[in-house]
Amino acid sequence: VQLQASGGGLVQAGDSLRLSCAASGRTFRNYAMAWFRQAPGTERTFVALITWNDETYYGDSVKGRFTISRDNAKDTVYLQMDSLKPDDTAVYYCAAAEFIYISRRSRATEYDYWGQGTQVTVSS
Repeated sequence: VQLQASGGGLVQAGDSLRLSCAASGRTFRNYAMAWFRQAPGTERTFVALITWNDETYYGDSVKGRFTISRDNAKDTVYLQMDSLKPDDTAVYYCAAAEFIYISRRSRATEYDYWGQGTQVTVSS
C-alpha cells in the first residue's frame, strides 16, 4: 500500500484543518487506518484510528476535537482537526495496518505502511 498525506499548513489557534491520506496498491477497505504525529525532538505519537468496520479511537489529547473518517470509494482517510492548539503543531503521518489489536493501536510498530507526512503548524 502506498500512502500520500496532504492538507497540512499554517493556521491560527482555534482554526480547523482537514488532512487527507490517499491510498493505492491494495484493497483499502480491508485496512485499519491511523494518524500519528511527531513534533521535533519527540517520539511519534498516536492520534486516531479507524478500523475496517468504522470503529474509531482517539488519543487523549485530541478527543472531542479531531475526527477520523474514511471513504472507501475514494481510498482515502481523513482527519478533521477542530479547535487547533499550538501543541498540535507536528508532522502528521498516516499509517495502515492489515491487522491490528485494538489494545496496541498506539504502537507505531503495529502498522505496516506509512505515508510521507504533512506539516501542521498552529500559531498562538
